[in-house]
Amino acid sequence: MRLNDLVAPGGANKNSKRVGRGSGSGHGKTSCRGHKGQMARSGRKTRPGFEGGQMPLSRRVPKRGFNNRFKTTYQIVNLEKLSRFRKDSTVTAQMLREHGLIKNTRLPVKILGTGKISKALNIQAHSISKQAREKIEKAAGKVELQKEAQSRE
Repeated sequence: MRLNDLVAPGGANKNSKRVGRGSGSGHGKTSCRGHKGQMARSGRKTRPGFEGGQMPLSRRVPKRGFNNRFKTTYQIVNLEKLSRFRKDSTVTAQMLREHGLIKNTRLPVKILGTGKISKALNIQAHSISKQAREKIEKAAGKVELQKEAQSRE
C-alpha cells in the first residue's frame, strides 16, 4: 500500500456551500445571512469574550487579592534528594532534570535544607536556603549561585 492508494471514506469530504451565486442557487441575494443585523455585516462579528451585551464572564467572576505578574517561581529540591548523586560530583539543573527532581531546566532552582547530606557535592543553583548552605559546607561541599533563569512561568 502506498500513499496514493489511500482514499477517504465515503462522506468524509463534503463540498463547501457556495453562496452569493444568484437566486437560482438557493444561496443568493443575502448569501444565507438573513436581512440586516449583526451577523449580516462584513468583518469581525464580535470581540473575544463579548456575550451580546450580557455582563461577560470575565467581569461576572469575583476577583480577590493580588497576582504579581513578575514573581519568580522556584523549583524546590530538598537536600535529602541529593543523596543519589556521587561524591564530589557537580549537581546542575540539567542533572536534576535527568534524575526527575525538577521538570524544567529554564526555571530557577532553589535548594532547601530538609534532610541530611553526607557527601561532598558541588551544587549549582539559582537560590539556596541558609540551612541548606550550612549543611552542604559542613559536608565539605561547595555552593555556586547562578544568575536567574531567563524565562518566567
